[in-house]
Amino acid sequence: MTTLQTDKPDLSRGPTSAPATGLPEEPAGRHSIVIVGGGAAGLELVTQLGDRLGARGEAEILLIEKARTHLWKPLLHVVAAGSMDPSEHELNYLAQAHWHHFRYRYGEMIGLDRAKKQVRLAATVDEEGRQITPPRSVGYDTLVIAVGSITNDFGTPGAAEHAVPLETPEQAARFNRRLVNACIRAQTQEGPVRPGQLHVAIIGAGATGTELAAELHHTAREIIAYGLDRVDPEKDIRIILIEAAPRILPALPTRISDATLELLKQLGVEVRTGARVSEVRADGVRLADGGFVPAELVVWSAGIKAPEFLHDLDGLESNQINQLVVTPTLQTTRDPDVFAIGDCAACPRPGYTTPVPPRAQAAHQQASHLLRQLPRRLEGKPLEPFTYRDFGSLVSLGKYSTVGSLMGFLVGKGFFVEGYFARLMYRSLYKMHEYALHGGGKTFLGALARSLSRRAEPRVKLH
Repeated sequence: MTTLQTDKPDLSRGPTSAPATGLPEEPAGRHSIVIVGGGAAGLELVTQLGDRLGARGEAEILLIEKARTHLWKPLLHVVAAGSMDPSEHELNYLAQAHWHHFRYRYGEMIGLDRAKKQVRLAATVDEEGRQITPPRSVGYDTLVIAVGSITNDFGTPGAAEHAVPLETPEQAARFNRRLVNACIRAQTQEGPVRPGQLHVAIIGAGATGTELAAELHHTAREIIAYGLDRVDPEKDIRIILIEAAPRILPALPTRISDATLELLKQLGVEVRTGARVSEVRADGVRLADGGFVPAELVVWSAGIKAPEFLHDLDGLESNQINQLVVTPTLQTTRDPDVFAIGDCAACPRPGYTTPVPPRAQAAHQQASHLLRQLPRRLEGKPLEPFTYRDFGSLVSLGKYSTVGSLMGFLVGKGFFVEGYFARLMYRSLYKMHEYALHGGGKTFLGALARSLSRRAEPRVKLH
């Protein structure tokens, strides 16, 4: 049995010695708030808690995250298509912690000891197999789990081996390299382009799959334009969007689905609805009706679930896709000291039979809610329930268009938006995320610097 090293004991239980990290010893008695997961919800929460509570010494704020840098997850399809260099948008967790008065611990949560109030972390190793950090545990007084979601391939044969998910920047970059390599291979091979050699099959026509299809239509042609004259983009490149539901974007209003479908058809994207995948192979996708879709590259974006370790996490209640079931105050049903937010939480929604949907706007709202409630918890005040407000949905089709619906908090009813105005609204969602992390000045300067650098670089990533 591996002995866990206690990295940060529960500070509310009396004086302790700080771990050997070169950081100063924390004073005894400070309330320890630990956030696990540095995605959209977790990073916004830990940053603003650090500014509000950590800077004044009212609590110790700690982030546990298995990655070194953060990239807003809705941008991953743009990275995969090659329209964006992720290094221009990545945020370093160590630097963010230094600037915003919280502590960052590199590690992956694998378990929980609620009796001892400790989070269990796995050992981390580098690319050469050398240990970076040992197995250890981190104490908490209040724990917020915000580990997001992972791809759910529903056990489809071959999906794990042959389909690329888009969960991390590394996976998105891997897909982009494979796309560029496929184009260069077609250019330099002796024979002509084979049928299916430059086909891309996208399984799942939700927001990610649909946006990726449109983005790839543009970037694949940009890649070919850089001297790959043996490839005919109109004849050799095909993008196939496969959806098991009767229509694309099944979770969004029908009007958005219809408008998006029409735009995709105009681009030449092949859309197959009512098509269930039975197997993913190295050379394409087998459908349940016996049909076969040849493809060099396959992306799986058909479903999500919470990470496996959340299933039966020291007795906490979870649902069939591993989400932690929470009360209206975002506390887990069996432990008021443990909260869950974002995609990994099943939060009740009054008047609906389904929980709050796993959307970026829900994660942002839940982080904002806890930012107000956790100081109340420190003061011994009762917590207020979370109320989800659906501000609508927007789908970006790259440079071609943006469509969506905005809910009527301004005009009294929901309304359909399309084109330039919708694109501005879509971009504002990311700016809101950046503003929550950096403030107005740094967000403006970052956008200006990226705009200037793009003028001197290729419009797509070519390596």
